[in-house]
Amino acid sequence: MKITDTLTYKDIREIPALLASFSKNADRLKKLTLKSRRGRVYLVGRGSSGNATLFAKYVWEEFCGVASNIVHPYSVFSARKEIDFGGEVVWAFSQSGRSGDIVRCLKRLMLWGASGVAVTNEPNIKKNLLAQAAGNNVLLSYSKELPVAATKSFALQLWLVLHTAKLWGAGFFTSDFNKTIFEIERFTGSLPDFGNDYVEKIKDRSFVGFVGRGPFNAIAEDSALKFREMAGVHSLGYSAAEFLHGPIGSFGPKDFVFLFNHSAKLSEDICRVKKSLLKRKVPFAVMSEKGLKYPFNALLADVKMKFIALKLAVCKGLNPDKPRGLKKITQTF
Repeated sequence: MKITDTLTYKDIREIPALLASFSKNADRLKKLTLKSRRGRVYLVGRGSSGNATLFAKYVWEEFCGVASNIVHPYSVFSARKEIDFGGEVVWAFSQSGRSGDIVRCLKRLMLWGASGVAVTNEPNIKKNLLAQAAGNNVLLSYSKELPVAATKSFALQLWLVLHTAKLWGAGFFTSDFNKTIFEIERFTGSLPDFGNDYVEKIKDRSFVGFVGRGPFNAIAEDSALKFREMAGVHSLGYSAAEFLHGPIGSFGPKDFVFLFNHSAKLSEDICRVKKSLLKRKVPFAVMSEKGLKYPFNALLADVKMKFIALKLAVCKGLNPDKPRGLKKITQTF
């Protein structure tokens, strides 16, 4: 299988144009980017969409002062007493708009008084159960994502988060968005030549870890998910503090770790992780996106990791478009 023949490759190549299209219509978000009068939101999602809510939590709290609480559907379904969500706003992320537990969770929270905002990539409202339930729907694009593993829809979810942050006073500028699109477009134009050295380093590793702070924690989590889904690699994502709190003890010379750093200078936490890896003789690579403003550089890091996962899958003779054990719409209850 040639990497350029995969649907995943074509989806990754489409990301810059989709980001640009979303930005052109960003004015529509003014009526949809809701938060409570108390200046907070609740977030719910699964899989990649769940990782996007983690990105939203970090960005909206760090740059906007908007408290962002992640909802776990199990506690909602199992609640012995009604939870007061009066006046609250719940953002529900689902690429397909048909994830059964997310739809059910949002409906229950709205029965308890919440307003809903759906974030989906399904323009057909008859199929989009989440948009029907919420009433307010942020449509990410009209481009259907055909591969099972989410690539462009995840990038668009992060893009929505950044545009919303701009509306909520984060101090982001149009030039930040334009430069990000330019850099991602420049990168995707050279995709076939990227990542060979990383694939050689990790193809025979027992375990691959991903470590990042803040918004890059979400990138670490989703990178690990894509390595599991597309390339069948045992992998997990961690925050730097979480990694140092114990998991690092399970890593050794047969493993590999990607460290995400958000600036040219290594942060204190990432320096501590690096020193611990060196002490344990664990191979690692530092992924620093220096050319873009933080947290916009998280998107370029994400696209790079998606492509490495894709190249590794093809190297191992796997079909990245149809991961084993994964369906496009996963029903988790």
